Amino acid sequence: MNGFRIRELRAHRGMTISELALATEVSAGLISQVERGRTDPSLETLRKISRVLDVPLFELFEQEPEGGGVAVVRKDHQVRISSPTADITYARHSAGHGQLEVLRGSLKPGGTSSAQPWSHPAEECIVVIEGALVAEVQGKRYSLAEGDSCHFNSKLPHRLVNEGDTIATFILAATPPSY
Repeated sequence: MNGFRIRELRAHRGMTISELALATEVSAGLISQVERGRTDPSLETLRKISRVLDVPLFELFEQEPEGGGVAVVRKDHQVRISSPTADITYARHSAGHGQLEVLRGSLKPGGTSSAQPWSHPAEECIVVIEGALVAEVQGKRYSLAEGDSCHFNSKLPHRLVNEGDTIATFILAATPPSY
């Protein structure tokens, strides 16, 4: 987690720590600790911060591109985040800049990607690698087995559910990044 990046984005918008805390409904102390690298926020807190700062979630982790437009993300340098309940974890396989976000997700049995379906301005495609998932999109349920995919407009309220008894692993591609 790059707390300096949050501080930089907040300051660029002319916001104080207290204003960001109020807008995200988290404590100013937590925002301060995150910005100073003293603690790592939950996925839900990161989502709130990214919405208030009006940036894709993974832009909070953004690193400057190197290599003349080519980015290689090594396995041991992937950004990883998880939900507060640790039901879902993500590893970012894309570089964290540009118009495409590629994530590898793992969802525990009985877990959900979010407590309630939510929306954001993007398109998503989910490909199930192992296990099974249910994609809930605008109140409809789509059962996905290994190798199945689901593409949808992320402006529609959505979430993923693992109703199985094994961890579900999937690839999620989103454009533009807007978590």
